[in-house]
Amino acid sequence: MTNLHPRQKTVLITGCTPGGIGHALCIEFHKRGLRVVATARNVAVLKGLSLQGMDTLPLDITSPVSIAFCHEAVGKVTGGRLDILVNNAGRTHTHPALDLDMDDVRQTFETNVFGVMAMTAAFGDQLIAARGLVINVASLAAVAPYVFGSAYCASKGAVVSYSRTLRQELAPFSVGVMVCMAGTVRSNIAGRGHRTLPSHSVYQPIRDVFEKRLVFSQNQATVSTESFATALVDSALAREVWWFLRAWLGRPDWFWYGGMASLLWWGLLICGEWIVDYVCWVMFELERLRRIVEQGEAIQGTKANANASKAKDQ
Repeated sequence: MTNLHPRQKTVLITGCTPGGIGHALCIEFHKRGLRVVATARNVAVLKGLSLQGMDTLPLDITSPVSIAFCHEAVGKVTGGRLDILVNNAGRTHTHPALDLDMDDVRQTFETNVFGVMAMTAAFGDQLIAARGLVINVASLAAVAPYVFGSAYCASKGAVVSYSRTLRQELAPFSVGVMVCMAGTVRSNIAGRGHRTLPSHSVYQPIRDVFEKRLVFSQNQATVSTESFATALVDSALAREVWWFLRAWLGRPDWFWYGGMASLLWWGLLICGEWIVDYVCWVMFELERLRRIVEQGEAIQGTKANANASKAKDQ
């Protein structure tokens, strides 16, 4: 890592593999003159960012040893100050709630929840020294019934609740907390490790819906990582205003952006949760499944009546 320029702000971003949101954020923050520390489990994939003059470090946010190494490396060259921490690293998880593998779920929470908590706790001293900003990348899934995404929704919902309390706890130290309620964004995350629907799953009758759902975020009003990164950095670097004005002016506490983000925000504000539930019910064709289930029950009932009649005649 190179020396820090006088008064140059530093941003540390997790999950910066090319093709994802973190990578695009690195490029955008770098354009704005910040010192960027890009991280990934495999630091070799960050060579392109390094060639552009950014610092790169290996980081596994589920490993205390890796986090401690990163903390020490950053502190040595910044004088123990970190202006912005972007907790972006995440793991997608698409599987029906009745078919979840608990070890798989634990891995999702290790990355999406515990990793965020561990990074924030570890870099708390540097953030306080800089009166910095924590940016936690959550998802619309935290407040919407994203069908077949119960584990993912739960993990992002945890990040939202954690962030609200974190904002209160860090405010006395002049450290801000911004939550990204990310909508559908073009990213490589949806192309990793697709899960399969078990042969015994009760959702086999709408297997086609499940398979479409695996790549839903990449095919539904999806925005580019570049536009998402530009909007997020604009908001992150905006001046701080009084808390009751942040929904409209300056740096927001809640950053809503991406496909369907505005629609969901207005829907919740004007109509409430029922409209979101209804839209998801229709969008993921659950009415079709209900009709299939009812038809199956009717057939079974008819067979049971016929067998009962036959037994009575005998």
